[in-house]
Amino acid sequence: MLDSDHRFRIVLVTAPEIKTARKLAKLALAQRLAACANLVAGLESHYWWAGKIERGREVLILFKTTKRSLAALEKLVVKEHPYDTPEFVVLEIHGGNRRYLRWCEQAVRK
Repeated sequence: MLDSDHRFRIVLVTAPEIKTARKLAKLALAQRLAACANLVAGLESHYWWAGKIERGREVLILFKTTKRSLAALEKLVVKEHPYDTPEFVVLEIHGGNRRYLRWCEQAVRK
């Protein structure tokens, strides 16, 4: 296992449907802002919005990326996302499989 030196991140983004999730994933990968984007369809979200509790179906996108790509990835998501306030939550990866993390780093290099 490789200690990540706090270089790697997982970013959680929800989308209203698979078409939007695929678009965001494709754009992030094309711009080399993420090494991988997993799309988890069938998510049921419950949340506060405009003073009341809402519920809706969404797709969760899990972006695997590096710390240095976060600002550009966030800018892309905010610009291309149909939501007023898209989810963009960053989780730090403290360690992982050495080969996988090296691949992740190489995949987001320009």
